[in-house]
Amino acid sequence: MRTIESLGSLASRTVIVRCDLNVPLSDGRITDDGRIRASLATISELREAGAKIVLISHLGRPKGVPEAASSLRPVAERLSELLGAPVAFVAETVGPDAQSAVAALTDGDVVLLENLRFNPGETSKDPDERRAFAAQLAAYGDVFISDGFGVVHRAQASVTDLAELLPSAAGRLVAAELDVLRRLTEDPARPYTVVLGGSKVSDKLGVIAHLLDRVDTLLIGGGMLFTFLAAQGHRVAGSLLEEDQLDTVRGYLAQAEARGVRIVLPTDIVVAESFSADAAHEIVPADAIESSRFGASGIGLDIGPETAAAFAAIIAESATVFWNGPMGVFEMEAFASGTRTVARALTETDGFTVVGGGDSAAAVRALGFSDDQFGHISTGGGASLEFLEGAQLPGLEVLS
Repeated sequence: MRTIESLGSLASRTVIVRCDLNVPLSDGRITDDGRIRASLATISELREAGAKIVLISHLGRPKGVPEAASSLRPVAERLSELLGAPVAFVAETVGPDAQSAVAALTDGDVVLLENLRFNPGETSKDPDERRAFAAQLAAYGDVFISDGFGVVHRAQASVTDLAELLPSAAGRLVAAELDVLRRLTEDPARPYTVVLGGSKVSDKLGVIAHLLDRVDTLLIGGGMLFTFLAAQGHRVAGSLLEEDQLDTVRGYLAQAEARGVRIVLPTDIVVAESFSADAAHEIVPADAIESSRFGASGIGLDIGPETAAAFAAIIAESATVFWNGPMGVFEMEAFASGTRTVARALTETDGFTVVGGGDSAAAVRALGFSDDQFGHISTGGGASLEFLEGAQLPGLEVLS
């Protein structure tokens, strides 16, 4: 994969950098700036090299039209604070204002253009429409650096087409993410444990299938655990259940047993009366969820303390740990304990620990942990999972 060094001297050259600045916002305020911080290494290096820097990114899922709630303006303000240098913001991606702002750049200057997805060409299924939008972006720069790992699994104008129109290379963030994922798949230190959570088992089918040949232990939590319990014949009351995946899960359980891979399921569950922060709740055995006082209407919202302790003990003995997906509804304090215990276990083990982006990254920060307490926090949940599934990622392929 081409790196920044392959582009030669970047002094006085205009460099377009595709970042992933898709941060969560609440009332226009950034609630987690992790992805902005992760982009600083490449941006700072380019500034020191005397490049003129044009940053492009998406935020949220606007449908090809501008919407105020998805503007990157707050990101420009936060990025300026973190860089300790002005970051100009232009309220368009292509047009006369953007052209003027780029033309005015001097060595070391940084400008951030508005949300790429305000233009329908960014995510269009029509390759000609994507390429036309990419060509408009390419006109701004001399070279292109791909540093948005969270989007490298997408064939989009700013990810794949732009990389084909200009001399291109991977930024430091993408290179670092790829190094970590290769470490997880090619020769991981053992014992190797993968912790999977999140709401749906269907989101993790590919990664489970691919990892069964590579890991020693799979720990299953989150909403997906109830499909595993149901596949073993247990009733799960009103908990999240994907009935169409039961046979698939039974197949994975059989394969794991045949290959000597441990799949560890919860032994106790926190069951609530309803899906709300102040709902009445109690701890019950995982094989008797309907024994709670809420009966068949109870909802499992977290792994129980016995399970959390067991997961922590396995993590403590592991040389490599990959974690993707919270253990429960961590946004509600009453159902955050399982996720907090798993996160703490990752910070205390001597092994190499990777938090797989998305909700997991948001969870560890929301629960008070810092990035440097883990071996690596990925910026791309979906991209990480697809890589671990063995998929070819178009945004990486185009840089090879």
